[in-house]
Amino acid sequence: MNIMPIDPQEQHLAEIPQSSELVYDGSFLKVRRDMVRLPNARVVSREYVVHPGAVVVIPLFDDGRVLLERQFRYPVERVMTEFPAGKLDPGEDPLACAKRELLEETGYTAAQWARAGALHLAIAYSTEIIHIYFARGLSAGERRLDEDEFLDVRTEALPALLAACQRGEVTDAKTLTCMLWLQNAMSGAWQLDWQDA
Repeated sequence: MNIMPIDPQEQHLAEIPQSSELVYDGSFLKVRRDMVRLPNARVVSREYVVHPGAVVVIPLFDDGRVLLERQFRYPVERVMTEFPAGKLDPGEDPLACAKRELLEETGYTAAQWARAGALHLAIAYSTEIIHIYFARGLSAGERRLDEDEFLDVRTEALPALLAACQRGEVTDAKTLTCMLWLQNAMSGAWQLDWQDA
């Protein structure tokens, strides 16, 4: 589960697994309850969701607009503004997933890609990690939505999207994290390593 080793200087903060139990085994998510030994030697339970991982794509048009989606999200009972995203298939490379999701959900392909970083979405109760990619040199094509997938695609200028974030109209955590990357990449503060598709 842990993809980075704990720094030896922070080992005193580590929680050591003692046992693990599968509480729920769904088609998409799993829930585990582990017993862990705390730094003070107490043993407590940790319940968490096991997620396969995902990607999010920041699609950039040459004129500075970005490609967004509007999709109903059942747990929060709202239509949300988001960057294109999707979960990894078992064993799937994150970049391959990003290309697949962009095409399936929006119909667009990209001539160039850049990996920005990663986001741990809900560190207190989920293993989910989202890989962040930029895409540019966009070409429109035919969407390939799943039969039970319903979403609208639209473009937005960066100032308007930033204003929507400030007004609280965009509250999706991955999209807000992408906005941090987007602002810094556009200003030149953060460099991206662009690769041809």
